[in-house]
Amino acid sequence: MRGVNRVMLIGNLGKDPDVQFLEGNIAVAKFPLATTETFKDRAGKLISQTEWHTVVLWRGLAELAQKYLHKGSLVYIEGRLRTRSWEDKEGNRKFATEVVGDNLIMLDKRTDSAHGIHSADTHGEGFTGDDIPPPAGDTSENLPF
Repeated sequence: MRGVNRVMLIGNLGKDPDVQFLEGNIAVAKFPLATTETFKDRAGKLISQTEWHTVVLWRGLAELAQKYLHKGSLVYIEGRLRTRSWEDKEGNRKFATEVVGDNLIMLDKRTDSAHGIHSADTHGEGFTGDDIPPPAGDTSENLPF
């Protein structure tokens, strides 16, 4: 039986995307994404819980993130979970679970550029990494950050 590894998140960037270029001019963007759930407890008090997710975008999506996203941007990200591991300087095994995005929709409202704030012409449009081939081999161990 086949498994399913799909993640769909709507949240705000915790900081500007960190974009780096690997050998062959392959762009990789990484940023924290906050998702917040709000519910009422038994006493009727509103409780908010925020989860932080590390999002990784490759190639064209990484370049779009660099160009249009910033701290606080509201986005829809669709992708898959990937866990990578490495050894630190002391030889301890470390793990990181990340969301590798292959679909991005910017959800920010348009703003008035007269106030010095610019929005993308592609606002509200989705971008997909479906037509971008995945990195050759398992590069999860080779991320530069």
